Amino acid sequence: MDTPTKPSSLYDRQAEWEDLSRFASPQRPSLRLGIVYGRRRFGKSFLLRRFVEATGGAYHLALREERRPALDRFANSLSRQLGWAPPQPFRDWADAMEQATRVLGARGEPQLLVIDEYPYLSQNNPDLGSAIQALMDEASAGRLAERWTAPVSVVLCGSAMSVMTQILSGISPMRGRAALDMPLAQFDFRQARGYWGVDDLNTAFTIDTVVGGAAGYKDLTVGVGIPDRAEDLPEWLAATVLNPSHVLFREDEYLLREDPRVTDEAVYYSLLGAVADGRATPTKIAEAIAKSPNEINHHLRVMTTAGFIVRHEDLLARRRPLYRVADPIVRFHHLINRRNRARLEDRRALEVWADADATYRSQIVGPHFESMCRQWTDRYASSSTLGGPAEPSASVQVNDRRRRQSFELDVAALRRGTGNGKTKTVQLVGEAKAHRLDVDALKRLDRLSDLLAGRPGVTQSPTAKRLLFSAQGFTHKLASVARIRPDVELIDLGRLYEGD
Repeated sequence: MDTPTKPSSLYDRQAEWEDLSRFASPQRPSLRLGIVYGRRRFGKSFLLRRFVEATGGAYHLALREERRPALDRFANSLSRQLGWAPPQPFRDWADAMEQATRVLGARGEPQLLVIDEYPYLSQNNPDLGSAIQALMDEASAGRLAERWTAPVSVVLCGSAMSVMTQILSGISPMRGRAALDMPLAQFDFRQARGYWGVDDLNTAFTIDTVVGGAAGYKDLTVGVGIPDRAEDLPEWLAATVLNPSHVLFREDEYLLREDPRVTDEAVYYSLLGAVADGRATPTKIAEAIAKSPNEINHHLRVMTTAGFIVRHEDLLARRRPLYRVADPIVRFHHLINRRNRARLEDRRALEVWADADATYRSQIVGPHFESMCRQWTDRYASSSTLGGPAEPSASVQVNDRRRRQSFELDVAALRRGTGNGKTKTVQLVGEAKAHRLDVDALKRLDRLSDLLAGRPGVTQSPTAKRLLFSAQGFTHKLASVARIRPDVELIDLGRLYEGD
């Protein structure tokens, strides 16, 4: 089967479309299993519905319901889309999956069966995973697929990340049986700008600091429109995220309740609040919620596998984990909405926003800009900008032992191929600040770079670069100095969004 034409209604996702096409078009009749997962509102369902429409098959959206109603809804879904109905109600999920794949396999062309929100079904139908396992085993033995005239591919999709990521691991009955394991991420800042259709860079950046790249948020704000200028953000927020009547007002709660492993909501809300507030280490997170680090280990694992927080390592201290909130809107809710819930419910959004300006700029804009800069370094920066091939970037702590001070470099990367050696070669270091930078920022970066290169087991690449990122640009003096320093790169919003 040739790659089906991606519909114009589906923005971007070309790589995912091609991966689905390869997965759903094996060379001979067979049964294949795939997993698609990602956080709520990232566009998984929209992508899969469009693919089924383009290739043929059936799409079934599961609900939270008991076994008998779930089986009957599955039968009705197949009947409506395939023009076929089982001769009698499905006995169980083994019967349902066997009949569904048999009918699809007899249709002459490759067919796809999508079961969306799989965690809803598995929660009240514990036999479903074993039923799919048995079906896969029977098909691989040749007793099932030999009667088919076309391949059948089954895709399980869901938003409960901690459930979906366990399907193919541990003691799961489906472990080792999937041919597709596709996490669907949110759009990055460049893709999000195009998706929202925003020309002005400051406006695109401002929107991204609040809602990030979740595709579903555009539809939820369509009645309000899209800000034309960054100055329009307060009114836009007052009508959407800060509006108690708008669905986005409690988005953090909806997201948290998606995951069945989140049982004690108070602990998880407190943990998310601590990380959003800048507590990055397990010790500081535990202190903020009055627990010991050991007591929150399980909660940190749940939050990480559920996709609410991201664990990353210091560039040179691999056993010192750091945590940050994964989604801008979750960070925004914990730092602004939840702290001002009463006033927001009294419709005092503009007052709240004015009072929260310092928090927004320091704890939302700052960390978000740093993440954008690391993402740009890894995805869009050219080799000449980086001075050569580099490993993925990270932050790194720099210690000045003589002055007994510690600093953090926002962006740093090792030269490619040196990350596992005894001596690590630094290829680039960088600072990312939302405010305008002057020549003092370069002096500071030079000093920290020298301190880092003087660390035992660390050396500096002869082509190492020093990157300065600013959302507000640079002074003329700094720009003049950078022009005569081939090791210095200045990256503003224009270059972040459109350059390399």
